[in-house]
Amino acid sequence: MAYSGENAGKIVEAILADYKKQRIIDKIDDQFDQPNKEVIIGIIDNLMKIVYPGYFRDRTYKSYNPDNHVATLIEDVMYRLNRQIVKVKKLTGEQDGISPDELEKEAYETTSEFMRRIPKVREYLETDLLATYEGDPAAKNFDEVILAYPGLFAITVFRLAHELFLLEVPLIPRIMTEHAHSLTGIDIHPGATIGKFFFIDHGTGIVVGETTIIGNNVKVYQGVTIGALSTRGGQRLRNVKRHPTIEDDVTIYAGASILGGETVIGKGSVIGSNAFITKSIAAGTSVSIRQQELQMKDNSSRTDSSWNSEK
Repeated sequence: MAYSGENAGKIVEAILADYKKQRIIDKIDDQFDQPNKEVIIGIIDNLMKIVYPGYFRDRTYKSYNPDNHVATLIEDVMYRLNRQIVKVKKLTGEQDGISPDELEKEAYETTSEFMRRIPKVREYLETDLLATYEGDPAAKNFDEVILAYPGLFAITVFRLAHELFLLEVPLIPRIMTEHAHSLTGIDIHPGATIGKFFFIDHGTGIVVGETTIIGNNVKVYQGVTIGALSTRGGQRLRNVKRHPTIEDDVTIYAGASILGGETVIGKGSVIGSNAFITKSIAAGTSVSIRQQELQMKDNSSRTDSSWNSEK
């Protein structure tokens, strides 16, 4: 069937009419006042260049003076982040009762305070880098970890987003960590509290909930869930500690699930693969799953025909 402009026009009319039903998802009239996800991802990219100077190329700003180059990146981040903070505060209604000038001033102060915290973030990230390199014999050097390891990338974005979360910036921290989640498969809520020397090994499928508290020198393998025991209470559970506390020097192996706000994993404990834990574990405890048996059959005598017939 040939393309019909008349048919396309009717489709456009139908979709535009659908927008007028005032559903929650209808924001067409406010589209230019919404926070811009692409801009926020661009801010993450520039923050990576600031946090790890020299590791990530920047083709936008060219300068032979490293100081001038960093200054340009910082000014760009501050300008764009300030604009996005204003937008998200308007979106969430946090500007109610505040004049536009006051909102701009508040956003600027928040942005400035966030940037002042970058040295602290870098201090923590260097410990995460050390933990990753020293904990993984496959790592050849620090450059490989910074440039290639999804775990360190997810931790970096988390630590930056966490500072914005602490500054009570709405939405932007979540967009940041969900961007890292989409790239790495590692889901760390920006509200979680994580100490120094945090090591994520492999990482795919890790979930760390909003009210999780993780101490220093903790190692987490792929597929681990540090989550809520139940979310059936929905919004009534907001601001309630729903996720576990993991004390210092704990190792959690692949596939383990640790659930519940009252659950505490004591210092120095080792949680084995596929463990399902909803109660506190004393310090220095090793938890493992027993009575799992492997069953093996000798298939060497099977022919292709016998295999296919059984299928």
